Parts: sequence; C-alpha cells; structure tokens
Amino acid sequence: MANVKFNKEIFEKEIGKLDEKMQHKIAMFSTPVESITNEEIELEIFPDRPDLLSYQGFKRGFLAFLGKKSGLKKYSLNKPEKNYKVFVESSVAKVRPFTACAIVKGLKLNDEKIKEIIDLQEKLHNTIGRKRRKLAIGIYPLEKITLPITYKALEPDKIKFIPLDMNKELNGLQILQRHPTGREYSHLLSGKSKFPVFIDSAGEVLSMPPIINSQLTGKITEKTKDVFIECSGFDLEILKKCLNIIVTSLADSSNAKIFQMEVKYKKSELTPDLTPEKKKISLENTNTLLGLNLNEKQLKQCLERMGYNYNKGVVEIPAWRMDILHEVDLIEDIAIAYGYDNIKPEIPKISSIGKESEKEPIIRKISYILAGLKMLEVSNYHLTNKREQFTKMGISDKQRRFIEVKESKTEYTILRKDLSHYLLKNLSENVDAEYPQKIFEIGTVFNPDLTESLHLGIALSPGNFTEIKQTLNYLSRMIDKQITLKESKEFPPWFIDGRVAEINTGNKVTGFLGEIHPKILKNWKIKMPVALLEINLSEFFKEL
Repeated sequence: MANVKFNKEIFEKEIGKLDEKMQHKIAMFSTPVESITNEEIELEIFPDRPDLLSYQGFKRGFLAFLGKKSGLKKYSLNKPEKNYKVFVESSVAKVRPFTACAIVKGLKLNDEKIKEIIDLQEKLHNTIGRKRRKLAIGIYPLEKITLPITYKALEPDKIKFIPLDMNKELNGLQILQRHPTGREYSHLLSGKSKFPVFIDSAGEVLSMPPIINSQLTGKITEKTKDVFIECSGFDLEILKKCLNIIVTSLADSSNAKIFQMEVKYKKSELTPDLTPEKKKISLENTNTLLGLNLNEKQLKQCLERMGYNYNKGVVEIPAWRMDILHEVDLIEDIAIAYGYDNIKPEIPKISSIGKESEKEPIIRKISYILAGLKMLEVSNYHLTNKREQFTKMGISDKQRRFIEVKESKTEYTILRKDLSHYLLKNLSENVDAEYPQKIFEIGTVFNPDLTESLHLGIALSPGNFTEIKQTLNYLSRMIDKQITLKESKEFPPWFIDGRVAEINTGNKVTGFLGEIHPKILKNWKIKMPVALLEINLSEFFKEL
C-alpha cells in the first residue's frame, strides 16, 4: 500500500468539496481517506491500483466514478519524429534486458509539479517496481539530449559521468561505493560484470539504471518543456503499463503531447501503446457472483463509472490499468461502482450452523509450535513456473507432470506441486540477511490428478540432517502424532543421497526430510547448507 497527498484547494476546485458525503464516496471508491488538513488530503492507495498514485490518475478515475466524466478516456498519440529511437543492444540481456520509452512535449512545470513527478516516480519504484528491483524509471530534459539513444551494458570502469547531486565525475563502481543512492541500491547490480546505461548519440551518459541519473542530462527543472522517459527492467509488459501511467499523468497535468518512440530490439516496438485491451464479460456471471439482478444497461453504466467502455459483452480496458487479469477483476469494479453500501446482506437459506473446521486448531497449533522455535512463517503463491519448480530442483523432463494455467498473464504458469522449491527461493532472495534463517510454510499443493493436499515445509539455513530431524521429532511430540523415519531408496532429487529419510505416518510415506544437494544450492545461489522437510498434513486429518 501507498499513501498519497493531494492539494486540498485544487481537489475541491476540480473535483468537489470535501464534505462528509464526498469523503464517503472516496472511501467507496476503495481509496480510504487517511487525513485531511487545511492544506492537503491524504488517501490510501491499494497495490492493485498504481494508476491512482498521481493526482491526475486519481482525478481521472474518481471523476468517472462520480459520473462526471465516465467511460474510457482517450489520449492522442503522436508518431515518432526523426531520430525518436532507442537502440537496445544484446549486452543488456543478462542485466536488465528491456526498456519502454516515450517523449512528452509541452510541459508547464513549476516546483510543485516537479515534486509531483518525483513523488509518482518513487511510488512506482517502491510498489510495482519492488524498490527498483523489478523496474526503474528515468525522466530527462529532452533539450540536453542528442537523439537517438542507445541502451547497453558496459564494464563499470568504462562508465563515467557526474551523478545527480554531485559535482565530480565517477565511474560505475565508484557510484555504487560513494554516492548515497548508489550505496542504497548497489545490491541490485551486485555480482554483475557489466552495468546498464542509457547513452545519447553525442556520447553523454543519461543514467545508469536502476541506480542514478546524470547531473548533466538527467535533471528536470522549471525551464524543462519536453522530456524523454524510459522504464527499464525485466518484464516488458509491466514496463509498458508503467510508462502508460506516467505519460497519461503528464499529459493530464499540462495538456502536453505524447510522442511514441521506436525501441529497436531484433524486432522493433513502438512505445507507448495506449490501445485498450478487450475482454469479455458475462452478465449472468456478474449477477451470480454479486447476488444482484443487473440488466445490460446497468452493467454498462457501472463499467463506464469505473473508466471502461462496454459494448455487447465486450469491455475495453484502459492501457494504464495493471490489475485486470480476469473477468472477476471487472466484476469487482462493477461492485465498487454499484456501491458496496447498496448491496443488502442476506441470511443464506441453509439449515446448518457455521463453525471452525476441525483441521484449523491443529494447523494453528503447528504454527504456534514452530514460531516458538524462532521460525518465521512464509506464504508463497499457489502459482509457480517450470524453471523454479523443475529445472532448479534437478527434476528431469520425464518426471515433469503438472497442471498448467491457461492464458496466464505472468511468468507464473503452473500450479505448484510442492513447497520445497518456494522455501529455497525464499532463502535465495535473502542471502544477504542475517543467519541463521529458519522458515516454514503451511499451504496447499496441487497434484497432477487435480486433487489438492495440505503440506508443511520447513527449511533451516545453515542446517543439517540432525537439526531437521530434531525439529520433526519435537513437533510430533507436541501434537501427539506418531511419526517415524525410514531409510529412503527413492527420494526427491534435491536431497543428498545418504542424508535423506522418508517420513511415515502410520504405514504410509507422507514426506521426506534431509539435506539439500550442493548442485541444487548452486542453482539457487545459496551459499549456506540447508536442511529441509516437507510432509503431507492431509494424512493427519484422516483420523478426525
């Protein structure tokens, strides 16, 4: 989540008076009011709506919600002018492979608007950018740049420029060591033999993403009228969406003009692209899920109040919306437009009495016991990908059986078969954190026969066979459940032969326990030994 602050005077002038009724409408738009002072209003923006992180984005969405400017807002896109090109060299493939770029002309900037741009940039960095790990944004004064631009990777000692807020030229490595921002984000380039840079055709460095811009070519001022914008990172589709958020916010702020750029990979891309995505929606599904009885006219009105266009079962989705992955996401917005306070609660027409599942106290007790052993509980996605589920875990092609998700919008394309690979992923993402690291997860895994099982996974780093065995023995005593260990002849390939045992509940194998093979640790870039167990808890509940 992120909090945003808007000028109260401008808000009331352009949107409406901030009385009690307006505050209720803001809350019903799913952007609750945090505070109101004489100068500003502070709102909470949930992670699924980064397009609302700027005043212009919020104003666009909220005016539609109020019915004042409903439907999908259109923006004019100008084709690339001469030299509006960015050449992407293959050298960036292993460090930060993609970029999406644009030029915006005719800005009218003052100190407050510059602060708004920087604030939006940093909030996008910290939310969808995952503190610049996933994407980084650069905004540059166009008058100081000679087009076209090249995006490439160079050895750190070959990168030389004056970084923002300094007056001395540094090379790439010195920036990571001496510049405050460089030190803060140095871990993002740790271990890389080359660093990414944007360079104009005059040889001037614009920036070294995701770290810092150049003092010469990367600082906008009140005199800046035209800007070059780039988003760099690892997922081109997310970069495009992020760019769309920025350019539309700038266009709304100053009535500026948006120009596309030709981003030249092996195949050229024109960015930004504000073409709406189209998705089908069922009136029947909407009414069933929400418990309403809307007709098609009401459905259209609700969708247009959330900034969409609708025609004959097809919805046009704004190019700056990042959260619409499924029909259900559209139905959620229909509920917001209809008004949660207008939906009347009903008592279900059933004769049973609700109570807690008999499994829950056991699950809760296991969590408390492991937390008492100073372990940290983690919660991972149900979706994963083949590289992490199989390749990194040493599973051969012949052993790969899985359930694949149709038309996934992300790299997560299959349902997870175990917790072990996710626990190793958690450890690999925290190699710079303090040791020992002890984590566990209780969660659902999905079998190839379409059944589900509840599993418990525990990982200790550094850890060995004896420690993980002692943990399991203590857990079995505390929950009063007989668990035995036996020598294992067949076991998952991520364990070390001779340092692994099968876990038996009753007469059935319900899991495995042991030390992780060095090859697997190397795949995950984990430098400490790891002991891990995974057990099927569903067997515990069969006797209930």
